[in-house]
Amino acid sequence: MQAAYVTVSIIIVILSVLLTLVVLIQNSKGGGLAANFAAGNQAFGVRQTADFLEKITWGLATSILVLCVVATFLIPNRHTSGSKLREAIEQQVTTEGTPIVNPEVAVPAELPTTPEGENN
Repeated sequence: MQAAYVTVSIIIVILSVLLTLVVLIQNSKGGGLAANFAAGNQAFGVRQTADFLEKITWGLATSILVLCVVATFLIPNRHTSGSKLREAIEQQVTTEGTPIVNPEVAVPAELPTTPEGENN
């Protein structure tokens, strides 16, 4: 599971860099770098280049969104030794029925019957 998560994360980073580059190539008025690519070939005009770059932009953005959702399901579970120890203690307490007592801590033999602060 962890290898899949790392792979999806790397793909997301690569697509994000590509999306940044595609957005930088575009110009909102149809000029910019897209016009330079179309200067040598009149059949593939500026407007068609802008449409093509817009489709690539939407495709990359959608891909990144979908991969981010997939990555959330692939996040590896982290079981620390503390939680495993806690589960083992809880299982032992429920199966034996008696709590685990630390022998170093003195437990009073008799509990006081009056709350503290009410000394009559």
